[in-house]
Amino acid sequence: MRRRHTSNRNSVAAIDWGYGINKARVINADVNDLRMSEAILREMPELQTCIGCGGCTATCTAGALTDFNFRMLHTLVRRGEYEGMYEQLNKCMLCGKCRLVCPRGINTRALVMLLKRKLGDN
Repeated sequence: MRRRHTSNRNSVAAIDWGYGINKARVINADVNDLRMSEAILREMPELQTCIGCGGCTATCTAGALTDFNFRMLHTLVRRGEYEGMYEQLNKCMLCGKCRLVCPRGINTRALVMLLKRKLGDN
């Protein structure tokens, strides 16, 4: 950890932690097209029981090897943001480990297949 020393004894030294704070991302859900999200929720109503624990992402084999993040994909679906999602879904190995650890019993494999089918139609 590097410290930047200042000549003024009353000021606090700035600490360089090696990372910065990202700019805030503004999400305007009113402009997102939620029709596909609503259709997905009609086909898989159990998605509404997701508590966002992140167990699916923590045990994901594809997530350990790539930047695949199932929890982020689920969040993006709920927001109606689908850009680049099909490419991300192709990283899923469909191993089912995420389904085994889900405390709500959500069929995550079926969700991946449903999303690929819906996004492939567009």
